[in-house]
Amino acid sequence: MQETAQENAFGFAHLWASGDIVSHSVAVILALMSIASWYLILAKTWDWWTMRRAARAMSTFWAATSVAEGIERLRAADPASPYAQLAEQANCCNHDCEAVTGRLASRFDPAEQMERALRQQLSSTQATMENGLTLLATTGATAPFVGLFGTVWGIYHALVAIGLSGQAALEKVAGPVGEALIMTAAGLAVALPAVFAYNAFTRANRVILADLDAFAHDLHAFFTVGKPFVANSAQIHPMRARAAAEVA
Repeated sequence: MQETAQENAFGFAHLWASGDIVSHSVAVILALMSIASWYLILAKTWDWWTMRRAARAMSTFWAATSVAEGIERLRAADPASPYAQLAEQANCCNHDCEAVTGRLASRFDPAEQMERALRQQLSSTQATMENGLTLLATTGATAPFVGLFGTVWGIYHALVAIGLSGQAALEKVAGPVGEALIMTAAGLAVALPAVFAYNAFTRANRVILADLDAFAHDLHAFFTVGKPFVANSAQIHPMRARAAAEVA
């Protein structure tokens, strides 16, 4: 019973009680990194879910009878839909919102104005989607080393204490050394979820950005090619009618 009680004395509580400011700082840093990474994981998961819901509503835009109605349908699926933001930028440029005398943007061709606005919106959306990924990558890369530093520091102090006591038996060494390894395990426990989440979100962002890029190209083609083509067709029909009348 006495040996069992002695074995149970070793653990995280005993490590914290016998630790110094360095080991406490390492434990606090790992705890903060874990809290921050899990907060980002949950927040990015929610953002990804809302983004996919907005992507599923993209087909309703093309089923609308007008651009304004299509934008409203995209907004109904997600008020902050990046697809709706792209459509609004394209629709704004289509109505010459930047064609103001004296502004540099007015010197662009209308099609180039639209391309510029869509490109800027895509860049802004990409920057928003990548928020927090740097912290996840940093946590996954550094947390094991932070935990390893805590382990090395704990083993050093354990060996110093054993040397001062003069008791170098195996049962005296194994407990403190095994206790110090808790920091390495904690570092791995913090790093692994961050690494998995970073890889998953990177791939998800790449898929969503590809969808947004395709939607932007469709919008550019619709506003710069589709409408002028219809307008030119309306002008060509009278010319064909006059030609047919002259031949007759």
